[in-house]
Amino acid sequence: MVRADNVHKSFGSLEVLKGIDLVVKAGEVCCVLGPSGSGKSTFLRCINHLEKINAGRIFVDGDLIGYRERGSKLHELREKEVAAQRRAIGMVFQRFNLFPHMTVMQNVMEAPCRVKRESKNEVRDRAAALLDRVGLGEKMDSYPGQLSGGQQQRVAIARALAMRPKLMLFDEPTSALDPELVGEVLDVMKDLARDGMTMVVVTHEIGFAREVGDSLIFMDGGVVVEQGPPRDVISNPQQERTKAFLSKVL
Repeated sequence: MVRADNVHKSFGSLEVLKGIDLVVKAGEVCCVLGPSGSGKSTFLRCINHLEKINAGRIFVDGDLIGYRERGSKLHELREKEVAAQRRAIGMVFQRFNLFPHMTVMQNVMEAPCRVKRESKNEVRDRAAALLDRVGLGEKMDSYPGQLSGGQQQRVAIARALAMRPKLMLFDEPTSALDPELVGEVLDVMKDLARDGMTMVVVTHEIGFAREVGDSLIFMDGGVVVEQGPPRDVISNPQQERTKAFLSKVL
């Protein structure tokens, strides 16, 4: 579902990604760990071309993301073409980014109706089912400001799922939440994993990575330091940098 080949990304003279390789199979949950500034979030944003890569290639479900290849040269797609690719990739951010002037139901319905031009009746039924799934069916007429952080993040997940994506990207989805609200968001993500949704999750939730992840990569300094099955990497890391990081967070 996801393949990254030798991905590089710089911001000016600062090289943030220094040759990332990654494969995530359909139905897998890949968890990405690492300290702040290691390039985790930047890499996630490159997967759906929110950040443009400087070298390498990223494929989602066999499609080259953000570019068309002619010969050995890459030509960036037009914004309309990139937007079409993004429809198949859901993304949930640290901050919920809900529209404050819209109800919960309107937030979830907005993208399928406006972007995909789907009928409101069909989308409303799907949105209601998704809100029930994330435990917020009774909040559909509420506004984001009336919800807790955990509830807003669950709405953000429902909103992403409303586009029926092939792939879900999560960028530290619990980091902005109070500790007692983290579990309700992780429970929704576990439910998605059980249903076979392909997910790439940047997280500091070691327990979630151990329990739900099929693969784990540890990044530092713009490179993948170590990768493997989550239980193996967490309980028996092979690299000194991984050992040092885990000793501080476990």
